[in-house]
Amino acid sequence: MNLPNLITLSRIPLMFVIVWLMCEEWSGAASLVFVLFILGAVSDWLDGHLARQRGLVSTFGKFMDALSDKIFVLGIMVAMVDQKREFQLPMAYVLITLGREFLVSGIRMAAASKGVVVPADRGGKTKTLTQLIALGFLLATPMLERDLAPLLPGTDFGPVIELVHNIGLIGFIIGTFLAVWFGWRYIERHKALVFDEPPR
Repeated sequence: MNLPNLITLSRIPLMFVIVWLMCEEWSGAASLVFVLFILGAVSDWLDGHLARQRGLVSTFGKFMDALSDKIFVLGIMVAMVDQKREFQLPMAYVLITLGREFLVSGIRMAAASKGVVVPADRGGKTKTLTQLIALGFLLATPMLERDLAPLLPGTDFGPVIELVHNIGLIGFIIGTFLAVWFGWRYIERHKALVFDEPPR
């Protein structure tokens, strides 16, 4: 259990803290959600960077990095579906993303049962980065409306808040499209690991 793996695993409890704070109404909660989310997103880059820099790349790290990303992102997405406030997400897009992640994870587990570790590919990383950026904009919306706008009374934050929210929503739709597209390519590339049985 080295530092990169600890950073990787930290995204799982961090997701629970973020989701809890998303349901809170006290002043500053939305800003704290945004800050913690940014820390979680940066950790997705930091753990891999440290592992490569220190020669600590491992099978466990490869597997858990992708799994922690999924738990972190999907947990926040699911919480956003339940929200009735600024950052609610369309359920259909979240379900599509969930289905895609379960399929890809199933292939990875099937490969692992045959002794093959399939790390996240570049397409998956691009998809995750797009989703993180989109979620960042969506989580910035309540921060602007609840925490920053009251600090500047008389200032019309409405257009800015709407723009930030729309950027996040469009980015999330793009991320869903990338999830389906790269997921299909991932399945096509690795389907032999699942469906090809060794000769008896």
